Amino acid sequence: MDLMDPTKPSIHVPPGGPPRVPAPSAEIYASMGEAGVRAMIAALYDELHRSSIAQLFSPDIDRSVERSTAFFVGLLGGPPLYHQRYGPPAMRARHLPVAIDEAARQEWLACFRRVLVDAPRRFGFPAEHLPGFDRFLDGFAGWMVNRASPDDEAPREQLNTL
Repeated sequence: MDLMDPTKPSIHVPPGGPPRVPAPSAEIYASMGEAGVRAMIAALYDELHRSSIAQLFSPDIDRSVERSTAFFVGLLGGPPLYHQRYGPPAMRARHLPVAIDEAARQEWLACFRRVLVDAPRRFGFPAEHLPGFDRFLDGFAGWMVNRASPDDEAPREQLNTL
């Protein structure tokens, strides 16, 4: 429990702090372009909205896809769209209102990995960069975990601030 407010669960900080994995290669964006990144993120949200963690996400898929695309475009070597449109990403802080435990992390990763299976053909994702991108996603998703167990009684707010 939060010592300042006993009605709120305490925020879990993953051991080791922020991920220490290399950022994805800028060659990914060079190959995919913004349209390929957007298509990949749209496919991810289709998966997420059919998953066991669908309740964590806004029903406004278009808004979520737009914001996430802006983040991933910059991450993958394109222009810093997220910074330009929404300010610094600060993704952990933006996700704190949502109870994310290890099970939710694993489900998010599973959804993304299903999308990546055919990403070279569908989105122009360079196949040689899939292993590095997967390592990045694993570390990134680990840093989003903010609840120690599924027993926390945190409100299941939606990810409207991504």
